Amino acid sequence: MMHAEDLVTRAREGDAVAQGKLMQAWYKRIYNFGYKFFFDHDLAMEVAQKTFIAMHRHIAYLQEASRFRPWLYTIAVNCCREELRKRKNSRAVSLHDLRPGNDEEDSRTWEVAAHRDDNPERTLRQAELADILQGCLMQLSDEQREVVIMKEYEGMKFREIAEALNLSENTVKSRMYYGLEAMKRMLERKKITRETIGYEL
Repeated sequence: MMHAEDLVTRAREGDAVAQGKLMQAWYKRIYNFGYKFFFDHDLAMEVAQKTFIAMHRHIAYLQEASRFRPWLYTIAVNCCREELRKRKNSRAVSLHDLRPGNDEEDSRTWEVAAHRDDNPERTLRQAELADILQGCLMQLSDEQREVVIMKEYEGMKFREIAEALNLSENTVKSRMYYGLEAMKRMLERKKITRETIGYEL
């Protein structure tokens, strides 16, 4: 943590090498956040690119190095919302109309890589579950999806999520609760349980 904060401090002071290392360290996670939000590789790449351009431009104004993570996710969320507005305005397409296409392989790569082992059947089962969970995630409201991704996939604390979204912790917890309850009902309608999927939900 101290090493990471030192890196942020140097980046705030204009150290280009430190800024580059921050981008390398956080790129995958910001890309993954964008991908979870849109289920679209190109949009996730766009969000990641814009996030780190904004980081480079504004990191000097970050007041505390220890608050870097929620600050970075604030930028990423704003970039996602901007892309969402652009899509709705230009194409009048609801986020919930997005469907997996050629990005299915990318989804499985990002979602399953951390759990991949030498059992092909288990790997396939995990990939199938990842696709099902992503489909449920896409049916949540934008507000619920933001919170669920940050908490369940990014491992952020409620306090950090609240800071990133400029909300109270109670509001964040409420969105989390209703989002997970909605996903649970979706899985139940698909008759998916720990027993049927053979995987720990």
